[in-house]
Amino acid sequence: MAVTEQRLSTMVLVIGTGGAGLRAAIELAEAGVDVLAVGKRPKDDAHTALAAGGINAALATMDPEDSWQQHAADTLKESYLLADPRTVEIVTQGAARGIDDLERYGMAFAREEDGRISQRFFGAHKFRRTAFAGDYTGLEIQRTLVRRAQQLDIPVLDGVYITRLLVHDGAVFGAYGFDLTSGRRYLIHADAVILAAGGHTRIWRRTSSRRDENTGDSFRLAVEAGARLRDAELVQFHPSGIIEPENAAGTLVSEAARGEGGILRNALGERFMSRYDPERMELSTRDRVALASYTEIKEGRGTPNGGVWLDVSHLPRQTIMTRLPRVYQTLLDLQMLDITREPIEIAPTAHYSMGGVWVRPEDHGTDVRGLYAIGEASSGLHGANRLGGNSLIELLVFGRLTGRAAAAYSESLTAQPRSASAIAEARAEVDDLLAADGRENVRALQRAIRNTMTEHAGVVRDEEGLRAGLAELAAIEKRMEDVGVHPDIAGYQDLAHAFDLKSAALAARATLESALERRETRGCHNRSDFPAQDPALRVNLVWSPSGGVTRESIPDVPEEIAALMQEISTEGKLAE
Repeated sequence: MAVTEQRLSTMVLVIGTGGAGLRAAIELAEAGVDVLAVGKRPKDDAHTALAAGGINAALATMDPEDSWQQHAADTLKESYLLADPRTVEIVTQGAARGIDDLERYGMAFAREEDGRISQRFFGAHKFRRTAFAGDYTGLEIQRTLVRRAQQLDIPVLDGVYITRLLVHDGAVFGAYGFDLTSGRRYLIHADAVILAAGGHTRIWRRTSSRRDENTGDSFRLAVEAGARLRDAELVQFHPSGIIEPENAAGTLVSEAARGEGGILRNALGERFMSRYDPERMELSTRDRVALASYTEIKEGRGTPNGGVWLDVSHLPRQTIMTRLPRVYQTLLDLQMLDITREPIEIAPTAHYSMGGVWVRPEDHGTDVRGLYAIGEASSGLHGANRLGGNSLIELLVFGRLTGRAAAAYSESLTAQPRSASAIAEARAEVDDLLAADGRENVRALQRAIRNTMTEHAGVVRDEEGLRAGLAELAAIEKRMEDVGVHPDIAGYQDLAHAFDLKSAALAARATLESALERRETRGCHNRSDFPAQDPALRVNLVWSPSGGVTRESIPDVPEEIAALMQEISTEGKLAE
């Protein structure tokens, strides 16, 4: 059958149609810049829509003494000093503008009776600075951005898988991909490319990402183009992913459930957080609660299915129905469980890539000219522990700033060299996979990688396990040379899985090698063989296939911010 290839041209190509990608596209369109957005999922159902709890900004609507400086201090402290202070300042200073933008686009936040935007406590925030819309904030943000993109007539291609970025002489000039249903190829020429295709948490067995989300696409596309990764080992495990049914394992129970007063108990009925954080208890930070739950399970105090209990049944039914409606409905739909009467069985689940593509703090540009990365694809803001609510504001701030930077780069070009051989290589890569008729099943190999990462690079790691993981990965990579790809009447999903497999293998190698190098325990990264922090490892670990892992120094925290980085108590406060 003849291959159909459609050629498109735009000033800026945005890869990914979640919150980060759409916000960048909106900024470009509002400035009159020609932009095209592509995503492999429908834009209405992007991963951003799953974010439940809220979005951070020091608006001081509830606590007048709050400030962007304190927001920055809280973020840096809970990053275990691995966040880039410049990135943190940019986000926290720009957060109020991000909220204003959403309101300008028509988003309705929860409000107090006097009309102020309501804000609540999330874990490790000194003040109430998390705005929200029930427990479906991400969904409302995504709907708002989709609506604004439609008002601006931004062209969006849903169901298109980008297989390769096109690069010549160190500069990007477009991308290549295919339609997931018809197989039609797309050759897209662009002056600049903004990569907003998420992180790599799908490479673990239990994850909050759905089947085709966060498979490491951004990592592979960037690295193959000549960019580097930073802090790939720093992965946040959310404390509360459901265990059953198996096909929905990892689906999140919003931490708003703990914030509203939910209690964690082990199989013995003990409120176990008193052993790990007696002051903050269930309102502790994600990394601490995830480690506590993991320890209870590992030491034999877990539930029959290998979890712990989260109980909100003691709360008034009205509180649950008005403050946790999505949690209530999710458990009813998936398990026929009435959380007003029964506890929820949960376990830690891979949730967020705090590392990602190496970017400059000011514009999120990469090592490749004209290539930018934003959202979970990027790195720099979160360090070794992400505060709940910070990811949604990050995508708004850098969506706007990076959109402007990409526009300026495009306008600065007087000519753009292109490479016929780069295009030919992109075509050949797809052709070769479609012709592959080997013995290995790509989906089985994906499962093998997830098993390896879960076993050897989960909540707790050690040298022996990480080296075993690398050995297993090498064997999987060898098997990848003999895959078979078989599109069928339903479309080209098998081809997409083959590229997902490539992405997963690269992301897994970067994670394992970086985790091996970080011989300390810091935030989300727990090394049982190195249980203490090492001051010498207050560095970012930067990875590339050719250079391996190198260390990059982190700028000092400004004195004004450092003075505010005191012990933060959330006793008695609601937290995300």
